[in-house]
Amino acid sequence: MRYQSFLIKYAEIGIKGKNRYIFEDDLIDQIKIVLHRCEGSFHVTRTSGRIFVNADGNYDYDGVVGELSKVFGIVGICPIAVCEVLPYEELSKAVTAFFGEEYPDRRHTFKVLTRRLAKNYPMDSLELNAALGGDLLEQYPDLRVDVHDPEIILHVEIRDRVYLYTHVIPGPGGLPVGSAGKAMLLLSGGIDSPVAGWMMAKRGLKLDAVYYNAPPYTSERALQKVIDLASKVSVYTGPIYLHNINFTEIQLYIYDNCPHDELTIIMRREMMRIAEKLARATDCGALITGESLGQVASQTMRSLECTNAVCTLPVFRPLIGFDKEEIIAISKKIDTYDTSILPYEDCCTIFVAKHPVTKPILDVIARHEHRIEDKIEEMIDRAIATDEIIMADRGGSKILKERDRELPAAMRAKVQ
Repeated sequence: MRYQSFLIKYAEIGIKGKNRYIFEDDLIDQIKIVLHRCEGSFHVTRTSGRIFVNADGNYDYDGVVGELSKVFGIVGICPIAVCEVLPYEELSKAVTAFFGEEYPDRRHTFKVLTRRLAKNYPMDSLELNAALGGDLLEQYPDLRVDVHDPEIILHVEIRDRVYLYTHVIPGPGGLPVGSAGKAMLLLSGGIDSPVAGWMMAKRGLKLDAVYYNAPPYTSERALQKVIDLASKVSVYTGPIYLHNINFTEIQLYIYDNCPHDELTIIMRREMMRIAEKLARATDCGALITGESLGQVASQTMRSLECTNAVCTLPVFRPLIGFDKEEIIAISKKIDTYDTSILPYEDCCTIFVAKHPVTKPILDVIARHEHRIEDKIEEMIDRAIATDEIIMADRGGSKILKERDRELPAAMRAKVQ
């Protein structure tokens, strides 16, 4: 096996001061989790701003790189060669041999970048850069030095041992999942909400999710689409507990009792109320939505004011300043786009008004909601009682709690 070790680089974690070790521990935990999925045996070590993954024997190189490249908190994965700390002449031979093996065609520009963490080494970093660069030019005369924009940067780190690498495979960056707490994602079958969940997971949040089902107006295929989206996001976040809520009774009640141009806003308010109840019951400290300012009628500034008014938890909207093309680009990057555009409608599109209000007034919305206040809390409790908890993971999904699939008699008569 060409490489037996990887140097794991992080960025933002490095400026966390005295709390840095907490984030490093979280990152190491996430690395260990993904390595369990890989062929081979590994151990993870940490030393002065560096994390190393070491393989014991044979392993699946592509599998390891693929898994590590989806761990939030990692900005670079560097396959490294390791040797003992040697006198300069022997170190130079090891470095030139490593470079020759890495680049059989030596018509490249390069520079040497040394970090001497072992301060007792007799040459400092600048001296090593110059000396090693000169030895490489002497050994491989087709090389050319370019200190500003080289094709190859040869990294030499002198610590308890010497670490050599030239390749830095990008990671997703951000903070380790779970280091910022947990939040409840309102997950629909559209393009936006999976991207919003992914973006907040990148900021260190672990995700739970809630989906509002409206049988028989929405199909099992619509539910499966959402489960598939959660599974795709879980490649980056780990398992997501998806709460499948039967929302039909509430939607029909709102439809019968509230102005139709306000349907979307009032339904959205009830969704946020349910999501907050679920969040508090599952130790989530915030809600996440995929709203983008001005994208649709329910996402104007006035509409968002009306939606926020029913929540006491923070509501994170990471896409608020994104346009649709930017959101689509991320959805393609994280492999949710093709699933999101499958033609299975969710409850929001089924009950949308023909001419929804774009500048709702909060007092007017609240006044019209009084028409349903005598029964809505009871209906919300019934909806939460239908909760079907599904664990969505990269390997598929598993129902953890079966929901009550029976519709109340009054609602069943309407549906028929």
